[in-house]
Amino acid sequence: MEALFAKKACLTPTEIEQRLKSVSIQPTMQRISICQYVLCEADHPTAEEVKEWVDSRSFKMSLATVYNTLNILVSAGLLREFKFSCLGKSVYDSNIVDHYHFFDEQSGKFHDIDPSLLSLSSNLPSEFQVNKTDILLSGNLESPIKD
Repeated sequence: MEALFAKKACLTPTEIEQRLKSVSIQPTMQRISICQYVLCEADHPTAEEVKEWVDSRSFKMSLATVYNTLNILVSAGLLREFKFSCLGKSVYDSNIVDHYHFFDEQSGKFHDIDPSLLSLSSNLPSEFQVNKTDILLSGNLESPIKD
């Protein structure tokens, strides 16, 4: 089975700084460091995973700083936050195009699913206006997805 979305390209610190400035976010060292992980390397990380990565590669920062930065990035549209009950906490996704998720119960990993791969129909009354659909499929992968 092949990956359902192309791997993201890694950004340089200068490119991250430019991206932050383009959405009116002051590019501090903490924000650049967090962005290096969530925009380039991570795949659906939790705030705790972000903190662990940043602490191991640059300088220590508080979990509050990590949460504040993630919230700023979500508000600016650079990340999406998903609160999945199977995890009990939020995960952050740098794939900001509309898509769904598959949660592999064995590995605990999330996989992005292109909406064109699912058929979804609704018989809601006309007074319901749907603005967004978040779908989480949960199960086990028969074989790992190759990147």
